[in-house]
Amino acid sequence: MFASWGRFVYRYRWATLAGSTVLLAISIAGLLMGGTLTSGGPLTSNLESARAGNLVTSELATSKMTSNFVLIFSSKTQSVSDPAFKDAVTAALAPIAGDPRISGMVSPYNAPSPRVAQALTSTDGHQALVSIDLKSSGTQAHNDYDALRKQVQSDTLTVTGTGFVAINEAFNKTLESDLQRAEFVTLPVTLVLLVIIFASLVAAGLPLGVGILTIVGGLAGTFFLNRFTDVSQYALNIVTLIGLGVSIDYSLFVVNRFRDELAKGASRENALATTMATAGRAITFSGITVAVGLSAMLFFQGTFLASMGAAGAIVVAVAVVYALTFLPALMSILGPAVNRLRLPVFRSRRPAGTIRVGFWSWWTNWVMRRPLVVLLPATGFLLLAASPFIQLRLANGDVDMLPTHLEARQGYDQMIANFPGRDQTTFNIVVNYPDGSPQTPARISAQSDLAQRIAAIPHVLQTNTAGVGRHIVLIQATTAYPATSDESRALVKAIRADQGVGDGGQVLVGGQTAVDLDTITFIVDRTPLAVGFVVVVTYIVLFLLTGSVVLPLKAVLLNFLSIGASFGALVWIFQQGHLSNILGFTPQSIDPSIPVILFSIVFGLSMDYEVLLVSRIHEEYVRTGDNTYAVASGLERTARLITGAAAIMFTVFLAFGLAEVVIIKAIGIGLAVAVAIDATLVRALVVPAVMRLLGDWNWWAPRPLRRLYDRAGLGDFNVEVGQEPELEVA
Repeated sequence: MFASWGRFVYRYRWATLAGSTVLLAISIAGLLMGGTLTSGGPLTSNLESARAGNLVTSELATSKMTSNFVLIFSSKTQSVSDPAFKDAVTAALAPIAGDPRISGMVSPYNAPSPRVAQALTSTDGHQALVSIDLKSSGTQAHNDYDALRKQVQSDTLTVTGTGFVAINEAFNKTLESDLQRAEFVTLPVTLVLLVIIFASLVAAGLPLGVGILTIVGGLAGTFFLNRFTDVSQYALNIVTLIGLGVSIDYSLFVVNRFRDELAKGASRENALATTMATAGRAITFSGITVAVGLSAMLFFQGTFLASMGAAGAIVVAVAVVYALTFLPALMSILGPAVNRLRLPVFRSRRPAGTIRVGFWSWWTNWVMRRPLVVLLPATGFLLLAASPFIQLRLANGDVDMLPTHLEARQGYDQMIANFPGRDQTTFNIVVNYPDGSPQTPARISAQSDLAQRIAAIPHVLQTNTAGVGRHIVLIQATTAYPATSDESRALVKAIRADQGVGDGGQVLVGGQTAVDLDTITFIVDRTPLAVGFVVVVTYIVLFLLTGSVVLPLKAVLLNFLSIGASFGALVWIFQQGHLSNILGFTPQSIDPSIPVILFSIVFGLSMDYEVLLVSRIHEEYVRTGDNTYAVASGLERTARLITGAAAIMFTVFLAFGLAEVVIIKAIGIGLAVAVAIDATLVRALVVPAVMRLLGDWNWWAPRPLRRLYDRAGLGDFNVEVGQEPELEVA
């Protein structure tokens, strides 16, 4: 099937190239149309905290928190009560006073009560907080904040902007700069690595070109997806990260196999047919496994993870499509010219068609002679690397994910540290009576009793009735503990356990802590289903690739070793704070979305290398019937290329590890660690050692499944593989 596709592309190469050009044009048009991505994505409305928030929004005239920002005016010498301080604040705000974009502005000097004025004055008296509400929301609110903030300046006071709108705008701008920085670093370094691998500028340019086309198509697909569902602002970074990595990876193997076949004297058509039947087949299955891994995120509907998983699957599909159409069509046109612009400094001097007896030959023989000596310490190291994951603590990310040099982060830290009550956590307790008014005497008495019971819970500072709606009453309680602390979570659970509010009443708890707790519970509860689905589907795909029921099981188990090691590094670095000074972040609990994203990507990428290695081993086994030779030969023939591909992917991921937003930094570094471990310890040591020990059992399957596999025809390479080894790159 794949060989036939290769011949089809060769015969209709110009038409195939034209079709790829049309796809590129559509992608560019979609990219130019753009769109607005969300700042994270709301929780599913089925969760209690979301239901509480929706009731408050629908029944109470609450302020627009999503369209609020604050300005902090500071002086080291003057106090807020000094007339000069007040005059300076008034003068600084004069350019925006009466601006039609502003719906309200409250400062210590126009506060509705002394209590509010005190809350807007720092505890040391040297800072004043001005709260500003905007009429707009979303992207327009961010634009309005930028314009208004630039107009507020002072010669005598320090002005710092923060608040919800300012923090979201800081996230958006930092993510954009992170993406630009990663692309600026990745593309030239990747080109250098490709030149080293191929020793030819033309051959090196092909994977990089496919990578750029894939990014354009993936980003266009993301914006198209955003027309039907909310897509997170993080998606652009994740799509670029995945797309650039897998597209260059796939193209690397395709170009390398085509060059090998040409070096053996094959015609362009036969070379392309063999390339598609081997490398093309492998990358197709690899793309399926990567997409299956990303599909794990689809199980978290109601969060931004679902749309991110869909966007990731789109960019992987684009990468496979270009690697099976644009790339082979272009190679069939170039033919031997694919080797032009050779660089002698990297050029191999061995005769074409021979295997170099060098490091990988020695390494292969060494591993195959002593599999247990290799397997036991390697596995032990991987388990040790995974051990920090036992101490994982999850919590929703907040402003701590921003770097400390940003104004919005600095202002937030000042607000929490210096202004009274800002460091407290508020719980929104919604008492809901769906069948009628909450204002009957019996229900009012029940609500009063509930407030008293909540006030009596240890660590609750105070309670008050904050609003009354048609069916609800909003009671607010505060604590001195941070929102994501264990103490605050325990308070939410204690309040939820108390449902004594009279006939027909229901107690719902919202607020930051409740959202944090509900998000973690939602993700943890759905994780087994997502992981189970990915494992089962991947197992089936690998069976269709190899015809074995043993190899898919081995692949899944070894994948979990790679994933465990990357998770261990995640906790060791970002939660426990090792390397925080070098990498520039604040140690913090792990956002619950990060392990899900890491698992989805790492599982797919680990299978990527598994498919590329095992498919070559399978090819040799089909040709010779000798498991030991097939494993040794497959490793020897692919190890250098897999290492080169891993080096490129490691570079891509590490470039995103330079990001300033912690969630992108954590994902980038976690993926870089996973790829490094998978391509070295797992693929170069553990996989060949296990396959050597299993022997012919590697390829075993029950007869009914073997007949099913033979009937499917996916194991038929449909090419005659010669006895002589093919040329190794560079």
